[in-house]
Amino acid sequence: MRPDPAVLDWILAAREPAARWIVHAHLAHGPEHLAAAAAERRAVLDDPATGSLIARLPDWTRPIELSGHQHPAFAPNLLGLLADMGVSGGDDDRIERLLDAMLAIQLSDGRFAIVARSRAVPDGGRESLLCDTHAITETLLRYGRGDDPRVARALQTTLDDLTDTSQGRGWPCRTDASSGFRGPGRVNDLCPQTTLQALRAWSYVPPARRPDALHDVARVSLGVWRARGEHQPYMFGHGSRFKTVKWPTTWYDVHGVLDCLGRYPALWRGHGADPADRQALAELVACLIAYNVADDGTVTPQSCYRGFTEFSFGQKQRRSPFATARLWQVISRFDDLDDDVTAVDVTALTSSKGGIGTARPPRRQR
Repeated sequence: MRPDPAVLDWILAAREPAARWIVHAHLAHGPEHLAAAAAERRAVLDDPATGSLIARLPDWTRPIELSGHQHPAFAPNLLGLLADMGVSGGDDDRIERLLDAMLAIQLSDGRFAIVARSRAVPDGGRESLLCDTHAITETLLRYGRGDDPRVARALQTTLDDLTDTSQGRGWPCRTDASSGFRGPGRVNDLCPQTTLQALRAWSYVPPARRPDALHDVARVSLGVWRARGEHQPYMFGHGSRFKTVKWPTTWYDVHGVLDCLGRYPALWRGHGADPADRQALAELVACLIAYNVADDGTVTPQSCYRGFTEFSFGQKQRRSPFATARLWQVISRFDDLDDDVTAVDVTALTSSKGGIGTARPPRRQR
């Protein structure tokens, strides 16, 4: 499923270089777009709004105080947003210093850690939940640090941490050895967020070097969606909040699932693909469109974190070129599922406990 050319023209006419970069780099094809993508990336780096985001990057050596790992101020989330905008390794010395600091804080078991205050360590100490080390590992890979042996060791540790959960093989909440803190999930349950983070991290490794076990874990992630009415992992529902993207994107929702699993096309392509997985992905794409994309193919943010009003994705009630480009970037990975997606009746899909189970009809692009 691809956006209407009029939508691409609208994005390219916008004043957001990051949105224009996404079109040239990911949604349009041809040598002229490669050259345009390079030019737009330079414009992203020269954009004062990009500089304002980079200026928010924290001192990684100082104790972190956050309301949660989903907060956009968490450095891996902020770096993820910058990467979505076209920023990459080597573009800014402040980013490179932060990446160096992330690499320097690695525990003896291979996990990357944060310096955080907690009840157990009020003055700050090293702590590593899986939603820390997985997010840091993904960030380092995304910014070109994959050749560092410390990153290779952290990746191996993700495989060592794979566990049989109530939903299948994946990553649960893991107790931090120093503070004794463990995430809120049930002991035997899969953590949908840390599982997606690890799968995303491995997606930056060439396919030939990825272990076969990852495909099975990706299938388990889809199984969480299919079983949403019978078993909901604690705090990870699939109602309207899951289906409505919150900007900037940082946590488990329909966008996060598709942005991750779209990097594993064997889930729906080829002779080994399971029809049940194909159907689940079609349902998720239909929900992403129905809840977030208007009839004209554009996206108006319905939920935003505070502090991003200088960006189109940080303002409600106005069409966002960046949000539109990002969602179409994700949707276009599933363009061979067009017939499956349009056959989905979103209003007939049930949500998990607490969800309303209703939606606007899926948007069909003309």
